[in-house]
Amino acid sequence: MKKLLNLTPVNEWLKINDEPVIISGPCSAESEEQMMTTGKAIAAINKNIIFRAGIWKPRTRPNAFEGIGTIGLKWLNMVKQETGMLTATEIANASHAEEALKHGIDILWIGARTTVNPFSVQEIADVLKGTDSKVLVKNPINPDLQLWLGALERINQAGITKLGAIHRGFSTHESTPFRNVPRWEMAIELKTMIPDLPMICDPSHICGNTEFIPYISQKALDLDMQGLMIESHFKPSIALSDAKQQVTPAELKVILSKLVVRKAESTNAEFKNKLDELRETINKIDDQLLSVFMNRMSVVANIGKYKKENNVTILQTTRWEELLKDKITQAKAMGLDADFVKQLYILIHEDSIRKQTEIMNG
Repeated sequence: MKKLLNLTPVNEWLKINDEPVIISGPCSAESEEQMMTTGKAIAAINKNIIFRAGIWKPRTRPNAFEGIGTIGLKWLNMVKQETGMLTATEIANASHAEEALKHGIDILWIGARTTVNPFSVQEIADVLKGTDSKVLVKNPINPDLQLWLGALERINQAGITKLGAIHRGFSTHESTPFRNVPRWEMAIELKTMIPDLPMICDPSHICGNTEFIPYISQKALDLDMQGLMIESHFKPSIALSDAKQQVTPAELKVILSKLVVRKAESTNAEFKNKLDELRETINKIDDQLLSVFMNRMSVVANIGKYKKENNVTILQTTRWEELLKDKITQAKAMGLDADFVKQLYILIHEDSIRKQTEIMNG
């Protein structure tokens, strides 16, 4: 299988002593005092934390705070000189990239609003070409894996091999506890396609509040992500952007202290043997599942033929609603996740409709 990206091993440029990478700092650079006060407090937790701040802020509507501009890059460097922490900021276009490079910012990231625009990403890639930049690419606002992958490919084709992804969740019109729903399966699929791609999780933008940041942070590490980007402000209540999702440095320290860091593998022979045994059991069950699905689809085909012979419509709403309600009730009684079973049966039903349509039109 062809490698999609040419990457420098993450331990050579991002990982620190096999501990998760932590990127933290204010959503926006607002003043020299704010930057220095927040930076020093974060450095007191761990000088290996990478200090972040937004310099240019893409806003949905005009007249909102759109960032302090280039002077904020000088403040980032002042924090670096004072604390020794590496620095990171978002770049949304070619001029941002040029300014960030000129000021020696250590890590650049491309935001969700930029990832959706291949023209903007290509312009940034052209500026970065020939440099030894470290770049992280956030997922696009909507769950489009190809856009995310395409942005990574454009930066990589510019010769940037110190490259990673940031999972910051996806916009939705549904009512959920999150500002941007995690949709972990999207990040997992990207990692499956590119196993050596470092993945950083952004709990702040997923949550939109501070309440769920510890939960999302732990889940990200449990899914073998390489680090976290958590927004922190010395006084979030006066922040000029995203005040509700920023933690204080003291709160950040508590969150980090409670994280459990697990390894992807174990050298324990007994564990490996037992895990292999359990996985083999899973393999057998999966074989049985496929066989059951095959038999079910055979019955669906017969139903489709019978409906065609009797001039009956494919979709029968009452029957479908009764079946779904029954299976959700049964799932709850069996201790299964009702939402999972619901989504599973929706997929099964869609494929049944597809099969019967083929027969009707055959």
